[in-house]
Amino acid sequence: MSTGNTWRNLAWKAVVMSLPLCAAMAADPPAPTDARAEMFARQAAIPDTPGSGKFPAMKEEVASLPDHVVYRPAQLDKLGSTKLGLYVFGNGGCSNDGASARLHLLEVASHGYLAIASGRLRSGPGATVPRPATPPPAPAPAPGGVPASLPPPATSSADLTVAIDWALKQNDDPKSPYHNRIDPKAVAVSGYSCGGLQALEIAKDARIKTLVIMNSGIFSSGTVSAIPGMNPQKSLLETLHTPTLYILGGETDIAYPNGTDDFKRIDKVPVFLGNVLKVGHGGTYWEPNGGKAAAAVVAWLDWQLRNDRKAAKTFVGKDCGLCTDSAWSVEKKKIS
Repeated sequence: MSTGNTWRNLAWKAVVMSLPLCAAMAADPPAPTDARAEMFARQAAIPDTPGSGKFPAMKEEVASLPDHVVYRPAQLDKLGSTKLGLYVFGNGGCSNDGASARLHLLEVASHGYLAIASGRLRSGPGATVPRPATPPPAPAPAPGGVPASLPPPATSSADLTVAIDWALKQNDDPKSPYHNRIDPKAVAVSGYSCGGLQALEIAKDARIKTLVIMNSGIFSSGTVSAIPGMNPQKSLLETLHTPTLYILGGETDIAYPNGTDDFKRIDKVPVFLGNVLKVGHGGTYWEPNGGKAAAAVVAWLDWQLRNDRKAAKTFVGKDCGLCTDSAWSVEKKKIS
């Protein structure tokens, strides 16, 4: 089988299984329009869930934070002494659908986090800007399989910084419902696929305490990104200053080569690489409560942002929770 056909099969599998494929990670255009429309409709029909944590979660758009979707515990007054950690998220495809990973984000929020995604509510329950009934046609491939004319990303890494700025300002504002409810020292940035590249672009921000990269990784040196205006270099990894979690979908994940190469290059900060085997680029975003990947992210956040020793056991030691789970393969550095 040719290299081009191999990439085409992997891309098709990712699209059919789950979220819209991030063009940044594909060597071929997305699936045909009718298959994409069917997939979007199936995902949109899934109801919101409150998450499995002790703070049932909700999502909303907030006037003071345009072009973002906020995920939070529905009853802030039930938090008691719990301070909200902050989890800022870049969407797959760098899309402006802030509901495109809603099951994942609702799960995180239910554990006492303020999760913020770029974009508007463009899909699923409560959509305020519904998707077109028919997705736009995929760009035609140029020689070598790379799409010839991808549109610019609908969001940018600056949107993640805007979300952090807004949340910390809300924490200081006596008139805000978030006044003194957010821990300004508990800030995480994350993203899926193209959104993971956005997270990496702002990871040097001193306010960020941990980084979560999902189904993503920086293109190898000499490879040109297919995304207009985005071409992060491997040298960016040398600027990381926080513990970092990579979650990939196994060897069938088209981000696997980039993500595993990132892991090999990172040597200055603790880094954990977890592969959810055989789920591919689509991950577990549309499984109940975001599936195994969301559970691992919550444990990582609880460890890194709250120093939860029980959560640390998911990652620490040769018999760590993920180390002994047959659904995962793991590697780690500077984590005993």
